[in-house]
Amino acid sequence: MTLDLRADPVQLTAALVDVPSVSRDEAAIADLVEQALRDQTTGFEIKRHGNVVLARTNLGLPTRVILAGHLDTVPIADNVPSRPAEVDGEPVLFGCGTVDMKSGDAVFLHLAATITDPAHDLTLIFYDGEEIAAEFNGLNHIERDMPEWLDGDLAVLGEPSGGWIEAGCQGTLRVRLSTSGVRAHSARAWLGENAIHALAPVLERLAAYQARQVDIDGCVYREGLSAVRVSGGVAGNVVPDVAEVDVNFRYAPDRTVEQAIAHVREVFDGLDVGFRVTDSSPGALPGLTAPAARSLIDSVNAHGGGGVRAKYGWTDVSRFAARGIPAVNFGPGDPNLAHKRDEHVPLSQITAVTAMLRTYLTAGAQ
Repeated sequence: MTLDLRADPVQLTAALVDVPSVSRDEAAIADLVEQALRDQTTGFEIKRHGNVVLARTNLGLPTRVILAGHLDTVPIADNVPSRPAEVDGEPVLFGCGTVDMKSGDAVFLHLAATITDPAHDLTLIFYDGEEIAAEFNGLNHIERDMPEWLDGDLAVLGEPSGGWIEAGCQGTLRVRLSTSGVRAHSARAWLGENAIHALAPVLERLAAYQARQVDIDGCVYREGLSAVRVSGGVAGNVVPDVAEVDVNFRYAPDRTVEQAIAHVREVFDGLDVGFRVTDSSPGALPGLTAPAARSLIDSVNAHGGGGVRAKYGWTDVSRFAARGIPAVNFGPGDPNLAHKRDEHVPLSQITAVTAMLRTYLTAGAQ
């Protein structure tokens, strides 16, 4: 199998979806992407690092734009190969990764093969391991071993955004709260202390929590504090002596990780619970005032784009923002359909995002 990068990006999306690439099994799709870039593009320096495929021009242009997309998907749910259909009379493509984010990858690959007069030097990064623990994320490995490949004036992540520019991202924090008690036979429960019951004050505070809404550069970020896992108990006739609840805090990017931890501690202040941070990733400020970002926004708005809004959720824009590089999410597909069994992308969005990015990436040369 080969990928035709000059084909309609709708067809290219289908071809990418038809190559299974669940996280930790991206070698086959990385091979195809690497070979297609080597055979069908000109003017690019191309490198392979594990299952990350990198390509960049070195034309001496005044600005550099990074186009980055992950090649992996969540586990397949009887939704490969791809399938064309209609939803409410609109042509769509069903399949695992159509939204998150092989349609975005297809747009980037097609532009790399068909743009002949770029206004910016381009860096393309197609990476693995985004859908699983951060230790497997291919961008981590590039940042460690080849950090110069992450330098640029603007990074565009092809994450699904419905054709909107979704700026920045929320930070995410996971905390494990634990309670302890005394184990006993449930027939003589008064001899024990039920650790699950001791979680009640934690759940009460979560239920009463009032989340902030924060406006940053015209983008409104909504925070959320949620219980996402509860565990406790060893048998149906035993009063449990240990119980745990995992709490996920999605916070606006005006907070640091440290401030987010302090806030969650404050929410549960005074309760007799253990408190352990199990995972954290910082958010990313919108960075919309940077010239390269402003130029993208103006170009997209002038050509029928949806506008600008806050990104709900965490994406790798955070990694670029931490390096001082403005970064946005911009790709086809409704993010609410990501990871679903019926994941599907409107064909019109693939076409529109391709056209808008082409205009932006070539505008200075026209």
